[in-house]
Amino acid sequence: MLSTKASRILSHSPAHQQQRQFVKPVLYAAASLVYSAVAPSIDLANKMERNEVHVKKTLNEIELEKHDKLKKSGVPKSFKRPPKLYPNHVPLFTYEKLLLFLGSSIGAFLHPERNEFIVALGESTATKGFLLKLRSDMLHDPVGREILKERPYITSEHLHLDKLKSYPENSFGKCYHDWLIREHCSPDTRVDVKFIDDEELAYIFQRYRQCHDFYHALIGLPVFREGEIALKLFEYLNIGIPFGGLGAIFAPWNVKKSSERERLFQVYYPWALKNAYHCKKNLINIYWEKILEKDVDELRRELNIELPPDMRTLRKKQRQAAKSQGQ
Repeated sequence: MLSTKASRILSHSPAHQQQRQFVKPVLYAAASLVYSAVAPSIDLANKMERNEVHVKKTLNEIELEKHDKLKKSGVPKSFKRPPKLYPNHVPLFTYEKLLLFLGSSIGAFLHPERNEFIVALGESTATKGFLLKLRSDMLHDPVGREILKERPYITSEHLHLDKLKSYPENSFGKCYHDWLIREHCSPDTRVDVKFIDDEELAYIFQRYRQCHDFYHALIGLPVFREGEIALKLFEYLNIGIPFGGLGAIFAPWNVKKSSERERLFQVYYPWALKNAYHCKKNLINIYWEKILEKDVDELRRELNIELPPDMRTLRKKQRQAAKSQGQ
């Protein structure tokens, strides 16, 4: 064995000092690695003990949490904003819903060309009772159940509009495509529902809104006011849309030309009454996206729907008659 003096000499030797200089950083690095691996677990355990660990919440959970905080705050119930139930939802107080209905009713009557009034009036009159009945109708129909399960959302990309123009000439898809081109319309212009206080019922009304142009194409009615009023009456009688009934009652009285009003009452209202009564299916229960290749005449026969007189042709004849009388 080495003597104490010899050990001291070796410990101060250059080789031994170099070895110590190498070992210290290695030990420090190893300790750092161990700490970095263990530290997150220690930190997580501490947070769990302090109840600071949170799972990422959904938008609905956040809104409901805010609603619960308001409940505990002692704020009167009438002043508590209802929670959002889906991303686009705008919850309203009862008095706000009433104001929305009154304002949109007046606006839609005086300015039917402004879409924001039409959209707001449609949603403000879509009562929960009506929507629940429509939901029940869909649940009692196999196609309606499929629509509620899959929840298709209609856009130009979803429908592949570029392909529709290559469909057979008398197919429903080609008919729909040609109608969009003729009327300068697009499925992308349909506004999202936001004032209906139920996520599923909001989708049902959104589905109606997005399918509105399919009804136009199937029946052949144009989008100018006279055509919209006639279709609204048909929608009210077939689907039960409250806004359609209101439009059919009040809209004609703001039509400036008496000839258009007479044409509605004498031609298109009788057509709507007859065809809505004889139609074999609620149009909300048709999965339009899956029948685009179907022959449109065959589809009309299956539904027992007759085409109304061409509105553009009748309007043109009326203008020519008025012009000849003026001469």
